[in-house]
Amino acid sequence: MTAVPLQPPRRLVSFTLDGEETRVPEGSTILDACRSAGTDIPTLCQGDTLTPKNACRVCVVEVEGARTLAPACSRRAEPGMTVRTDTERATHSRKVVLELLASSTDLSTTPRAAEWIKEYEAKPDRFGADAARVAEQPRIDNDLYVRDYDKCILCYKCVDACGDQWQNTFAIAVAGRGFDARISTEYDAPLPDSACVFCGNCIEVCPTGALSFSTEFGMRAAGTWDEPAQTQTTTVCAYCGVGCNVTLHVQDNEIVKVTSPHDNPVTHGNLCIKGRFGFQHVQNRD
Repeated sequence: MTAVPLQPPRRLVSFTLDGEETRVPEGSTILDACRSAGTDIPTLCQGDTLTPKNACRVCVVEVEGARTLAPACSRRAEPGMTVRTDTERATHSRKVVLELLASSTDLSTTPRAAEWIKEYEAKPDRFGADAARVAEQPRIDNDLYVRDYDKCILCYKCVDACGDQWQNTFAIAVAGRGFDARISTEYDAPLPDSACVFCGNCIEVCPTGALSFSTEFGMRAAGTWDEPAQTQTTTVCAYCGVGCNVTLHVQDNEIVKVTSPHDNPVTHGNLCIKGRFGFQHVQNRD
């Protein structure tokens, strides 16, 4: 028998979204309402298993009467409010944010980034060849996953997943200030020498591919990574009796990475080191 968590019904909040009356459950964010209405709002730092950090600022919308643009990922829908997602001010802000991100970091493995840049007619190269870039080499100090901070947009999702929102390991945090800010272990130690327990939950929430499985990183470097050709099969982890669900990503009959369903009531997308990385014995054919 599967336990299904039940919650008391929530009142509906009525407000105006892009000229249309919209009703959403109390406590919903503007982003939730946009998705329910089929309105596509770009977002990078928002995650369905984490508290929004309001870091990337690409989901901003205009709320009537507000002095500043509001991040749709965290602003709650309020009765009677009027929200516009497509005003010149909001779209221009998203365009500039995308330009700043793309000019300083590598967004090549960020899902939908190229689509949004084209949609908003963003021109990252307008800052010129001398624009400051992160330009950091990938850190490969273990056999399980790679940290490629040249792709990091400092969304803080990995810090939250490692910290008080899920793992409570606190192995990583933000070090430095301004453009020199980086996600780092204590004293910038290699991962095996840090408090990291290699659960890989930071990889699960990373929106840009700055954190990736060693298998994926190696296959991308070799040009063999083919995501459309991969199959995904969700099963139950066999290591213990907790009942965590794992989704096996398979390419050419090889498991290339493991994720976990975010809507699973047991894992909520989180796994331990065995569930996330302990799959090699399955395909050991020696």
